[in-house]
Amino acid sequence: MKEEILCFWFDEPSGREPVSPDRQQMWFGKNPRIDQSIRERFEANVMAAARGDYEHWRAEPEGTLALILLLDQFPRNMYRDSARAYAFDEQALKICLEGIRAGRDRPLRIVERAFFYLPMEHAENIKMQERSVRAFEALCKDAPESMKETCRGFLEYAHRHRAIISRFGRFPHRNSALGRRTTPEEETFLKEPGSSF
Repeated sequence: MKEEILCFWFDEPSGREPVSPDRQQMWFGKNPRIDQSIRERFEANVMAAARGDYEHWRAEPEGTLALILLLDQFPRNMYRDSARAYAFDEQALKICLEGIRAGRDRPLRIVERAFFYLPMEHAENIKMQERSVRAFEALCKDAPESMKETCRGFLEYAHRHRAIISRFGRFPHRNSALGRRTTPEEETFLKEPGSSF
């Protein structure tokens, strides 16, 4: 199953670097068809990962990455604009940090490492945001020339996420989904281009 997850997300077993625009659009665009496909194919696996059924995957890099995708990325597609999109963030972050401590991120390809680090970028916690920026700075240094531009894009987003958490302590664009009251300052911010991810 973990191989199926990785092949689905990264296009093929060996992956493609540099990353195609179509693949980046799938990852970071909003496409109801893709969201529905992920839900149909992987929702049961997300629930299994949340229950701890795949804990043994954490013993190796690819399994750890597959768990992170199930708990951090796939819910954002399957449950877009709802509280459930963020329901497994703490689990994903714990797996991410433990994986980094064990060095399980290092054998992965550059683009795979980017998704390994995203739970830190998604955290409403300034310490995690600082760690995220450092991780993406290191990724840029490690990247081959063919991946430099893509990694600079990842780093730019890490900086933008950190700036929002530094300013508000949370991501205002999540307020509606999470039932949080939006402050006047946040309301003004949310009208600006690029305020949401």
